[in-house]
Amino acid sequence: MLSRTAENLYWTARYMERADSMARLLEMGYRMQMIPTADGGLGSEWGSILAASGTNAGFVEKYGEPVEHSAVSHLVFDASNPSSIKSCLTAARNNARAVRTAVTTEVWEALNQAYLQFTELERTARSELTLPRICEWTRGHSAQVRGSFVNTQLENEGYNFFELGYMLERADNTARLLDVKYYVLLPTIDMVGGGVDSYQWTSLLRALSAHRSYHWTYGGEYTPRNIAHFLILNRSCPRALIHCVNEAEDALGELADLQGVPSVARQTAGELLADLKAADIGEIIEDGLHEFLNDFIRKNAAISHAIAESYLFGKV
Repeated sequence: MLSRTAENLYWTARYMERADSMARLLEMGYRMQMIPTADGGLGSEWGSILAASGTNAGFVEKYGEPVEHSAVSHLVFDASNPSSIKSCLTAARNNARAVRTAVTTEVWEALNQAYLQFTELERTARSELTLPRICEWTRGHSAQVRGSFVNTQLENEGYNFFELGYMLERADNTARLLDVKYYVLLPTIDMVGGGVDSYQWTSLLRALSAHRSYHWTYGGEYTPRNIAHFLILNRSCPRALIHCVNEAEDALGELADLQGVPSVARQTAGELLADLKAADIGEIIEDGLHEFLNDFIRKNAAISHAIAESYLFGKV
């Protein structure tokens, strides 16, 4: 497969997963701001959400103080923000269009429909367009693209690059959502375990569509330790860090087998997977969950750079 085709497929998947994750991040912010504060008011966590999105500096320069209206504009509709939902859908469609013959009709139609319908959504009066509606719309179309890919795409080299994009992007965003909850939103240890803390943890599970699957696994015991374990080290959770890295390592293994040569990318992913398999959630929390997540994000990014080196992509 040509490296340019592989690159386009990889980034198509990353941008679609990024749009989905941005919707989940916004949903989490929406739920968090409903939490009553000590003085009886409602808190605003949009600064934390913007920080997690990695776009806070650009936001402050353009909009100033973070409030819901401006945060939604920046993270959903702002074409100058490369991580906005609009930018992600546009980039995903452009990447797929560049290699139109490498994706099935169903995948292309799902991508194209999402892009075209977003332009209609954008013309809707903001007074009629609630944030939950935007989040639900984005997650729904992201699921359609993902489902079309899984159900119709030939499982060849292109499939593996597509899967790599999905898994690495999902791992990155799960780590960032966890970090928002544990470090940015709740930085003091004396706040852990209260009613607000419990609501925030369950809001995180709901944002990740993992609330029911968590209940199946751990029952009704919603503790920070169990939730952190579920989203980091539980291989049966499709958004857990270990699950995503394992899937990425499998895809890289298949690519190495197809080409008959080992790759730096597979070795890098294998090292991170081995670290996760040997990890203990108690030690992670004791040593610092924020520090662990930052280290994971850095190592996950290193896999992306190794993929670029191994398969001749452009700049990551």
